[in-house]
Amino acid sequence: MLTLSRWKIIVVTLSVIFGLVFTLPNILPQRTLDALPGWVPKQKLNLGLDLQGGSYLLMEVDTAALRRERLTNLVEDVRTSLRGEQIAFGDLREAGGVISVRITDAAKVDEAANLLRQSVGSPLVGAIGGRDVSVATRDNQQLEISFVPEAAKADAAMAVEQSIETIRRRIDSLGTKEPTITRQGLDRIVIQAAGESDPEKLKAVIGKTAKLTFQMVDESVTPEDMAAGRIPPGSEMLPSEDGYVPAYVVRKRAVVSGDELTDSRQTFDSQSGNPVVSFNFNGQGARKFGDATARNIGKKFAIVLDAKIISAPVINGAITGGSGIITGNFTPESASELALLLRSGALPAPLNVEEQRTVGAELGADAVKAGAISTLVAFITIVVFMLLSYGLLFGGISVIALVINCTMIVAAMSITQATLTLPGIAGLILTLAVAVDANVLIYERMRDEARAGRSAIMAADAGFSRAMSTIIDANVTTLVAAGIMFAFGAGPVRGFAWTLSIGVFTSVFTAVLVSQLLIGWWFRAARPKKLPI
Repeated sequence: MLTLSRWKIIVVTLSVIFGLVFTLPNILPQRTLDALPGWVPKQKLNLGLDLQGGSYLLMEVDTAALRRERLTNLVEDVRTSLRGEQIAFGDLREAGGVISVRITDAAKVDEAANLLRQSVGSPLVGAIGGRDVSVATRDNQQLEISFVPEAAKADAAMAVEQSIETIRRRIDSLGTKEPTITRQGLDRIVIQAAGESDPEKLKAVIGKTAKLTFQMVDESVTPEDMAAGRIPPGSEMLPSEDGYVPAYVVRKRAVVSGDELTDSRQTFDSQSGNPVVSFNFNGQGARKFGDATARNIGKKFAIVLDAKIISAPVINGAITGGSGIITGNFTPESASELALLLRSGALPAPLNVEEQRTVGAELGADAVKAGAISTLVAFITIVVFMLLSYGLLFGGISVIALVINCTMIVAAMSITQATLTLPGIAGLILTLAVAVDANVLIYERMRDEARAGRSAIMAADAGFSRAMSTIIDANVTTLVAAGIMFAFGAGPVRGFAWTLSIGVFTSVFTAVLVSQLLIGWWFRAARPKKLPI
């Protein structure tokens, strides 16, 4: 065990260099760091919300709005499917989450039911029939279409997952580093943005659904019909923000949706100089948009954002290039914000703010100071204990291993850009105590072997070899506990678990391999007859 093999020397040397190189950026002033060559690592520890301040939001996905939207889309799907197969129908309506439709021809009731079972809804694992929609036949040639019970949970789970990814893209576009976005319960999302001190700005970007659609204006509806509420089936009246009319009636079926955008940027109109938002469609969106504009030259189409019309231009010709601009009463800031929202994608459902908190930078600085002091006190306490218990030589070797251990932990967290939180500092302090625990086991085993009459070299070698199984068992148990906390915990708990997990590997490495190498060098140089322990 105490042989000074070449691979041990190389591994320990590289580990020490790794620890120093990736820890230094956290110590050097920013001005010095900026002056270093570009190839020098410059990653620093990311401080969490509790250490550098920031914003905390608890948001709830509006699953009721999501269900209303899905019911509205289902009504349109039923209408489109029946018309596509030329099956006459009437009295299509939705009430209490159930859509009913009467098939005019009694001979085609079964045909219509089979058609709807195959054409509406979406596949759903575990549901009867494999789809999230059920179709039932009732008296008087009525069909009833409704979502299966499993669909609500599946929709909510999918909406939360999509919302988390969309929120992450939006926050990343703001330049906020390492936001913590986690799911809480069935339909809630916790957002912690360290360094972002303005929660209102965060809510303005996160909270907008940003659902963009391109819909044809129903020009058959007169202003008198709109005032009287005579809106034909398949159309809806939406408020307008274009400054010309207060509202438009548009077809419910969207020509193209924002899901088919590949890019959006804030630019300026070459003619008026006003801020606009330019956009590009993917291949499928470009084809659909080109076909729709070619068929409707001279008609108006509406650009709808979150159920509000921001522009309703006239189609002067087929737009086949897959790109265009959105005009409106934009400022450069509002146009840039809209472009950001469109780039990051729409939220599947609105988000409601349930709770918000702001942690000031002063509180974060106090937490950093308290954490640093507690870590230093823990380190000094451990050093004094090891020196008093095992002397300057063996106690000093464990201290050297402990210092290397600390640099390796900081280096690993810097290179992985893990977020250090206040519980993470607690994990670091616990790691320091656990790190010397391995040295204590080794040294106590050496003492027992020396008392049994073994020579110094034999006692030292047995100390390492016979303590290894206990060290491995103890650290594997700690690693399993940390893994469970990381898998099932959230926020601060995961930060604690991550720091503890890194510390397990570095502690075993330094307490065993580094200590073994230093003691081996001492034996080669001093050739002692008795262990000074």
